[in-house]
Amino acid sequence: MAKSTKSSKPAAASAAKSARKTVRTRTLPGLAIRQEGAVAVIRLNRADKRNALADDMVLALGAYLDRLPPEVKAIVLAGSGEHFCAGLDLSMLKERSVAEGVMHSRMWHAVFDKLQFGRAPVVAVLHGAVIGGGLELAAAAHVRVSEPSTFYALPEGQRGIFVGGGGSVRVPRLIGAARMADMMLTGRVYKAEEGERVGFSQYLVAAGEGMARGMELARKIAANAAMTNYAVMHALPRIAEATRDQGLFTESLIAGIAQGEPEAKARMNAFLQGRAGKVKA
Repeated sequence: MAKSTKSSKPAAASAAKSARKTVRTRTLPGLAIRQEGAVAVIRLNRADKRNALADDMVLALGAYLDRLPPEVKAIVLAGSGEHFCAGLDLSMLKERSVAEGVMHSRMWHAVFDKLQFGRAPVVAVLHGAVIGGGLELAAAAHVRVSEPSTFYALPEGQRGIFVGGGGSVRVPRLIGAARMADMMLTGRVYKAEEGERVGFSQYLVAAGEGMARGMELARKIAANAAMTNYAVMHALPRIAEATRDQGLFTESLIAGIAQGEPEAKARMNAFLQGRAGKVKA
């Protein structure tokens, strides 16, 4: 009997480990979603259209984020085929009244806000075209990894339109308003290396290595304390835009809340007792 009990423990541990690695897949309009444990991979899935964004695709993204499985702690956002996203699908651009145009833009804002101010930090893996609405989408992520094929553009000036997916707010926070104005006025294109230098991405990796790096980063993020991740997503951008006094006061409030969490206390005790690794170069 004792022998049977002993042999069941490795089996139970193996089953638990297997459950943690369970992979779930689903398909939504224009999206292919794969969940690997605590990481959800959302792929824009219109490779034949360079993953251009149609409204049903944007709405499907919003609907998935509204019902994000509770076990998901980080998201990787990527594109199928040779490109991340070539922006708004202009073939679906219909004539709209001024009011309809405003509401359409606000719909994109609402969905992209769910990425930036949701529950799970987002790592965008970029390659090929990151253009127009595709750049606006990437700018809503928290970490961006690019491959050498990546190029960034905002051709709205040449199309007679203006950014409508939050680009005028998010992109200047990455590269500055002057650089964004240059892109829109002159059609300037930034390639991967220069894009990383000016702030479009935080990581530039070798060809074909973007997804592996994105998953590596997402798993690290998923292992963080939930409250810390939430504070980085929600408090940090607001503190950065606040006045000095307001920012410092908000920082104190968030620091107090974070350190008061039971998970924070357990992690600090583990470090003090030598059960957590130290930072290394």
